[in-house]
Amino acid sequence: MLPDLNLNDVIRLRKPHPCGSYDWKIVRLGADIGLECLQCGRRVLMPRRELAHRVKIKGSHPPVTTDNE
Repeated sequence: MLPDLNLNDVIRLRKPHPCGSYDWKIVRLGADIGLECLQCGRRVLMPRRELAHRVKIKGSHPPVTTDNE
């Protein structure tokens, strides 16, 4: 079952994109869901049913990393 989705939500998929990122931002809602990779910027369209099988975690923003240490 697919959780409630909103534009600009960040989701984590089970398998990585070839660039190595797991995190995607939702850029389009409809019968197909538009996703943008947060690392390389690649955009893809995925049917809702397929996305429901691939999604691992839904978050509201990308993970924060600090390089100040």
